[in-house]
Amino acid sequence: MTVLPSGCKLSLGCARVQAARRGRAGRSAVGEMRTVKGCCPLDCQDTCSWVAEVEQGRVVAVRGAKDHPFTRGVLCAKVNDYPMRTYAPDRLLHPLRRVGPKGSGQFEPISWDAALDLIAQRFKAIAATHGPEALLPHRYLGSMGMVQCRSLMRLFHALGASRAGGGICAVSFVASAAEGLPLGFDPEDIADSRLILLWGVNILTTCHHHWHFIQEARRRHNARVICLDPVRTRTARQCDEHVALRPGTDAVLAAGMARVMLEEGLADLDHARAVCADLDALVQEVAPWTPARVAELCGIAPETVVRLAREFAAARPAVIRAGVGAQQSVQGEEFVRAVHALAVLGGHWQHRGGGVLAIARPDLNQLYPERADLIPAGKSPRVFDMARLGETLTDPGLDPPIHGLMVWGTNPAVVQPDAGRVREGLAREDLFTVVVEHFLTDTVRFADVVLPSTTQLEHFDVLGAWGHHYISVNLPAVAPLGEARSHGEIMRGLAPRLGLDHPAMRESDEEIAAAALPPGLDLATLKQAGWVKTTRPPAKLVGAELRLAPRDGVALPPAPPSARMLRLMTPKAHFFLNSSFANQPRQRRAEGRPTLDMTPADAAARGLRDSEAVWVRNARGVIPATLRITDAVVAGAVSLPGKWWSLPEDQGAVSNLLCPGAWSPGGQPAFNEIFVEVVGAEAGRADMTAATAALASAEAP
Repeated sequence: MTVLPSGCKLSLGCARVQAARRGRAGRSAVGEMRTVKGCCPLDCQDTCSWVAEVEQGRVVAVRGAKDHPFTRGVLCAKVNDYPMRTYAPDRLLHPLRRVGPKGSGQFEPISWDAALDLIAQRFKAIAATHGPEALLPHRYLGSMGMVQCRSLMRLFHALGASRAGGGICAVSFVASAAEGLPLGFDPEDIADSRLILLWGVNILTTCHHHWHFIQEARRRHNARVICLDPVRTRTARQCDEHVALRPGTDAVLAAGMARVMLEEGLADLDHARAVCADLDALVQEVAPWTPARVAELCGIAPETVVRLAREFAAARPAVIRAGVGAQQSVQGEEFVRAVHALAVLGGHWQHRGGGVLAIARPDLNQLYPERADLIPAGKSPRVFDMARLGETLTDPGLDPPIHGLMVWGTNPAVVQPDAGRVREGLAREDLFTVVVEHFLTDTVRFADVVLPSTTQLEHFDVLGAWGHHYISVNLPAVAPLGEARSHGEIMRGLAPRLGLDHPAMRESDEEIAAAALPPGLDLATLKQAGWVKTTRPPAKLVGAELRLAPRDGVALPPAPPSARMLRLMTPKAHFFLNSSFANQPRQRRAEGRPTLDMTPADAAARGLRDSEAVWVRNARGVIPATLRITDAVVAGAVSLPGKWWSLPEDQGAVSNLLCPGAWSPGGQPAFNEIFVEVVGAEAGRADMTAATAALASAEAP
């Protein structure tokens, strides 16, 4: 049986990486060094451009591109030793076939021909027996590349398979954009802001290159930076002020600020009337939200509500840098509307560096690589919400049920909401699952066939971003290790076996990526430059007829089911990117053990001590953690950063095992609406599992 190591010795490749980084000064004793342009593939707004340094056929370092206006020569704490990922001793380098029970992680190596033949045989049999809609691709943004993320979709479109839409991250932002709300501007324009509200975003952990422009605003304009977050994060500690509001009260605070602006005559009503189609309804909805009422719900002083409103109205311009965390609730779209209402009332969209910034993207045709036009004529395959994978795989009424699944670019057994139900579905013996991966993740353990994927240092790709306007190229620095293949190569290998002979199935990785580029930009230019900035017109709101009033009243936070329950927040870990890097020794050592932050008062009420082992549980499951008593969180809430894997078992704090299957109207999973009990770890896991089952039984209808 293969198990995920809690720590591992360096392979020869890793040791050489470290030795070279310790002793090199431009040249290495082992040979001449060459550099290769590339970029980070991960699901981060910064999409950093890097330079890989190669000696004797090995990448010995990656360094941030100094000439990139966003990267500025610096990589984050997650990826600054990315070669260690490529040369990791536990990396998957050969195709595997399951030989043990699902979930056991027991596999045997097989050849690529055998693996692709088996996949094609099973997929064709499933389509013949149940119809092509019994097949489902499931991918996300483990790589955001045009090839690695999107090219495999061509197979499933051509087969007429079911599709997975939506997302798990910033869905409320996307849903609000579909209603016409502008979600951002060029983030470099933040340097022209006079007041910056960092609302529900921990920039120094999740997208720290944006901090460059915040610092420029401070230098140029003496800009004030205020963090609004239930947790005193790294970012909050570097701001001029931290407003520690209770989780889920963001829309309430925005309503209170709007009321103050309207009541004191601080709102730009001429601008608001020009862009807002329901201004009267907005004014009516915020009217009851006095500073005192808002303060009581948010856990802050009434004076803070008033002062925030006045500062926001007076600054010209002010920006709300809205984060993903605040919209990950069943009322996610209401938060997005609320901060846009503030920006409109303040008139900030009229000024460079003002408004709301949540998402920024370059001009890139991300749909082309998927080739939805290959769907058979006259067919409109069903679309499932990808965030409801557990529901999709376990729904007894589904006709036909999903019998064939292919997963890449994501680890759904860890990162999906209601992860216990996801695992239940993945454990079905009548489900044939293929996973394309680098490592033996929790999801891989349920696979029937595992295909080893190349890392970013081994393949070509082109990437956009969702936090700036640059397109970046990634050139392969070294040949693939072992038998790893790019996703484009996997597509080209599977297509003929599946009987798919369209020319799109024979396009090279470079051809796939080149066709996604905007008019006027060719691949040769991009490869030469490494990165290119695309221009997007600024948001024009006049005449937009935005609807900013709350749909069903100002969104209120849900009440805990009982007095013993605390609201669990699961923010990003500083050294992981979602579940990526959670298995890598350096990042894992830096992150430490799964740690639950709790206030002294909440700990005392439960008889808990600092640094003791605890169980975190609700009716869905139980996970271990180490308690840290701190005033860095608000009362009534606890915080457990990171997407940890299940192994080693004593650190298997998979928080999404506790996450409900709940979504906003626009489809945003409610990751921040988890309520839990926290108890000491005197009881063993078996006892806790039994207690959890009792909780589930008590909550059952």
